[in-house]
Amino acid sequence: MSLIEFETEDRPVNPLDRIEHVAAANDWNFERSADDELTISVGGGWCDYHVSFSWMEDMEAVHLACAFDLKVTDPRKLEVMRLLSLVNEQLWIGHFDLWSKEGVVMYRQTLLLAGGAEPNSAQIEGLLENAVESCERYYQAFQFVVWAGKSAAESLETVMFETVGEA
Repeated sequence: MSLIEFETEDRPVNPLDRIEHVAAANDWNFERSADDELTISVGGGWCDYHVSFSWMEDMEAVHLACAFDLKVTDPRKLEVMRLLSLVNEQLWIGHFDLWSKEGVVMYRQTLLLAGGAEPNSAQIEGLLENAVESCERYYQAFQFVVWAGKSAAESLETVMFETVGEA
């Protein structure tokens, strides 16, 4: 029997309803544009992040996409793609993409809810926290490549520099 032949039961609750509840409980600004889309605005140390949650019913998955305000110009796209490759090598969960047409860098991750699983608050908060932390950690590297004209390797090395001790 093929895996495609397994039937799934209808979900009693849309997983985005739970995410909306968590956003409201945390006083996060959010907008529910459709039954299968929810956007949350999160303030970070470097910029505001726009986090979009999409429910993909056919895949039984919640997709998270986190974008920040950085427009990649055509002359810097190749170096940004090099940086994406270096950054993604370091990530255990999620990945960064460049949406070429829009010139936007985006962090993406998916929460699989196969078999009728429902997300809990800790999973939702963890998904969002991981996205924002990843964006915060690498934001400056993307800035260095796009605005300062630095190489991918140099930019990543600069932001990964850790200070030891006290001044």
